[in-house]
Amino acid sequence: MSFRIGQGYDVHPLVEGRRLILGGEEIPFDLGLDGFSDADVVLHALGDALLGAIGQGDIGSHFPPGDGKWQDADSVELLRLIMDKVEKQRCRVVNCDVTVIAEAPKLAPFSRQIRQRIGRILEISESAVSLKATTHEGLGSLGRGEGIAALAVVLLECK
Repeated sequence: MSFRIGQGYDVHPLVEGRRLILGGEEIPFDLGLDGFSDADVVLHALGDALLGAIGQGDIGSHFPPGDGKWQDADSVELLRLIMDKVEKQRCRVVNCDVTVIAEAPKLAPFSRQIRQRIGRILEISESAVSLKATTHEGLGSLGRGEGIAALAVVLLECK
């Protein structure tokens, strides 16, 4: 057995007229994230972390923006496709740690359902999914509430 780690990052601007999807869950908010797919920064960061751990680039190289096939794609489905790649490498997720950077909305009321959803997709227990949220302390575009970012780290065990 060997272990591999991967890290990922994603950021999208907040705009009117879009639903806010984080960790595969719709979060009630007056703004949503703008992007080619559903712009779920949590699942995109996790996808990048998984792909990095198996040495297969980033999410954009597998699901290119501009390719109509992925327009408004559900990031849950994209993450499932990435998990297929992880499994083909004879790896399994041990745990993951995600940090969301946002001035608003507060994620605490949705943390458990997001962790459960991620656990189901990654085929790990909820206790192996860490989800934290922090602000950007008013600094820069994230601090002005213009967008949301996410950082993710995963640990894989491979045969």
